[in-house]
Amino acid sequence: MTWLQVWTETAQIVKPTRYAVGVVARHSCAAGLNSAVPPTFTIPSPRTDVRTSHTSEKMPDMADTNRLKSFVRDFTDLIDDVGSDESRILNRGAPLLANLIAHDDWLPDPFSEPHPDHYQQYLLYCDPRERFSVVSFVWGPGHETPIHDHTVWGLVGILRGAERNTEYTRDEAAGAPTAGAAELCSVGDVTKVSPTIGDIHRVSNVSDAPSVSIHVYGANIGKVERRVYDEATGSEQSFISGYTSDVLPNIWS
Repeated sequence: MTWLQVWTETAQIVKPTRYAVGVVARHSCAAGLNSAVPPTFTIPSPRTDVRTSHTSEKMPDMADTNRLKSFVRDFTDLIDDVGSDESRILNRGAPLLANLIAHDDWLPDPFSEPHPDHYQQYLLYCDPRERFSVVSFVWGPGHETPIHDHTVWGLVGILRGAERNTEYTRDEAAGAPTAGAAELCSVGDVTKVSPTIGDIHRVSNVSDAPSVSIHVYGANIGKVERRVYDEATGSEQSFISGYTSDVLPNIWS
């Protein structure tokens, strides 16, 4: 069985494109890294399909979920204001995400739990009209994704650890994706991605501890049909990621 077959039978993933949020971001992603990546590993099988309702279950830790609630409120206001204007969403949404990840006291422990064999994808919030979703990605040391796309706009902020983002371009005629810049994204960095500005990449955890990144996408990302690409042959395979858990944090109590 090839890595692509393993991936498509057990789907899961997400992506950023490089972006530093001016004075808001505490770091800028460092470019010029070696674009080579370690071998792919087994990708998790999502435990659930899309759910947009919130659980009434109390989280067992003392996380200040009011920060997440405020972020959701502010991002909803942004979408209400600018509609589907991608450029304005990314430019005005990036500082909102940078402010959220400037604090590490709000993410409940169950949504930052790593898995020994693969990364985790936890849904934190989905807009009732599915205009955007908020997801935490948790990566163990050495975990990485296949080359993949998103098909919608996205913002990614590093809450803990460090991740390497390798961008790819793909010529439809040539088929095989070509590696571009590789950059190191550290705590406080915010990057952005979309089919307009670049939508294909591979992400890996380059730290010796779990990393956590917070992703915001312009859809219910666990429900979106996307693609992974074979670097050698250029073949592509569709997948729908789903989510790791069917429980969401209660931000309303």
